[in-house]
Amino acid sequence: MDKINYDSLIEEGVILPIYKPLMWTSFDVVKFVRNLLKKTYNLKKIKVGHAGTLDPLATGILVLCIGKKTKEINKIQEENKIYLATIKVGESTPSYDRETEIDNTYPTSHINEELIIDSIKSFRGKSEQTPPIFSALKIDGKRSYELARKGEKIIPKKREIEIFKFNLLNFKNLEIDCEIECSKGTYIRSIASDMGKKLNSGAYLKYLERYSVGEYSIKNCLQIDEIKDLLSLQ
Repeated sequence: MDKINYDSLIEEGVILPIYKPLMWTSFDVVKFVRNLLKKTYNLKKIKVGHAGTLDPLATGILVLCIGKKTKEINKIQEENKIYLATIKVGESTPSYDRETEIDNTYPTSHINEELIIDSIKSFRGKSEQTPPIFSALKIDGKRSYELARKGEKIIPKKREIEIFKFNLLNFKNLEIDCEIECSKGTYIRSIASDMGKKLNSGAYLKYLERYSVGEYSIKNCLQIDEIKDLLSLQ
């Protein structure tokens, strides 16, 4: 990727695909880059936003839009995403991932690769998905996860999603490795939970990496510690 200089940053803006580390929030990345830009170029303020949230427990590409390129955030958000996921079968959690403790265990002796493949087929295409209660979606002006952590009863509204591709990569030790290409607004955690139900068992999302957002992929994104080297005062 070309060096970022002051003139191009101010006059044109920059799109910066970054690999979000584990346990960083998407806002952590935005804040880190904004502060780095302000310090490097002695700026009082600079617009920095991201084109699609990643949960702290997820890794992968986070597309940052800087300066005038923030106008393209909505366009990039509409692009399809590809994820690499590991779904743990036989157990469930309230958050559908590792954020919360395992709350139930289920039978698994009947589960085999053929059953998993049949289940995967049922996800492809358009459907109505219920988001996790532990999500950043707002309900009556409050974040859903804030209400869930207080123990309040939440019934998220279903939303239409589309799964373009859902491939089984491996099944071993009750863990399903898969690749999913989906539309905006798809919760892979909900897919994991629904997968458990379709298998007459339970499941949660153990690992998640976002491989690509539209034309941007992890093949050409920057690590956090590489960003500073990209900035130029020339």
